[in-house]
Amino acid sequence: MPQTPCQDSNIQLLTAEDLPDAEAALETCYKASGTPFLSRHPRWLQVLREALGHRPFCLVACDRPGSHDSSERQTYLTILPLAHVRSPLFGSRLVSLPYVNYGGALGRPENASGLIREAVLLAERLGVRYLELRHDRPVEHPALPQAVTDKVHMRLALPDTVEALWKSLSPKVRNQIRKSEKLGLVVEWGREEFLTEFYRVFCHNMRDLGTPVFPRKLFAGILRAFPEAEIAIVRLKHRALAAGIVLHGSGVTEVPSASSLRKWNWTCANMGLYWAMLKRSIERGQAEFDFGRSTLESSTYRFKKQWGAQPHPAHWQYHVFRGSARDLRPDNPRFRFATAVWRRLPVWLTRCLGPWIVKGIP
Repeated sequence: MPQTPCQDSNIQLLTAEDLPDAEAALETCYKASGTPFLSRHPRWLQVLREALGHRPFCLVACDRPGSHDSSERQTYLTILPLAHVRSPLFGSRLVSLPYVNYGGALGRPENASGLIREAVLLAERLGVRYLELRHDRPVEHPALPQAVTDKVHMRLALPDTVEALWKSLSPKVRNQIRKSEKLGLVVEWGREEFLTEFYRVFCHNMRDLGTPVFPRKLFAGILRAFPEAEIAIVRLKHRALAAGIVLHGSGVTEVPSASSLRKWNWTCANMGLYWAMLKRSIERGQAEFDFGRSTLESSTYRFKKQWGAQPHPAHWQYHVFRGSARDLRPDNPRFRFATAVWRRLPVWLTRCLGPWIVKGIP
């Protein structure tokens, strides 16, 4: 396969044209890394490319120097998937990986240093503002002097049975789940057939939060790329009140996106949704449920904490060329006015404008 050479002869740079041929090798390296999180899978590169227009790259550490002889099959020991996020509004960044919770090198840790060095050189060639690696553990490297650590991953170790999980919940949480059931809310599971309803709820919720919405084709791409993905819909009669998309990895279930309609909060639909997702995970024999990332002591942090989830550090590490690593953080004061305005827009307009804006926000 065509590959771009790097300074280290044992490291190759795969681009969009190389990735289809390398898919099997990347899959093998991902499995060999032992990570249970599907949000670290290199398959995300194609999902993000097709849905958001991010230019995909993947640095790979091989078992021997690259060769032009295609008959010499190389083994990938470590991989570092990267996405080039470009926007006329926000400039460009090189990120591992946008949208998802985790990033960084997968495979043998002794190769990580060389891959990070090559990632910095690639970022420099692309002229980005910064390189961002979304690690769950800090990586000591002189090229990554800056870090943002105010977010945490909220994870719950699952018991063996649904009954044990129920007993572990507080009386308040159990009462809210019972309320949703007494009001007649039901949960249905599916895939593409529920995508329209999921996206309708998602768009309303994002508008209410003042956040640009991702395009529908992002979630369609997730379902195509990951057979392990499912959609849960919480209904009151025929109306969808809450919805979530889950990824069942190797022992861990993750929630890339979940939403509920605010005006129906009194029904506890969101509690019913998460109870259904937790039960589903236990029934599939999963050992852990990953609620996703949250800022410490935020409302979403407290929501996840009430289920028994525990915080695990998120170490987003940076090599900054221009500006600051916090330029596009939601807590940046320069976004407050835009957020307030966005909340007042009609949902149909946010569905039109949101995907164009959000593709430039990693």
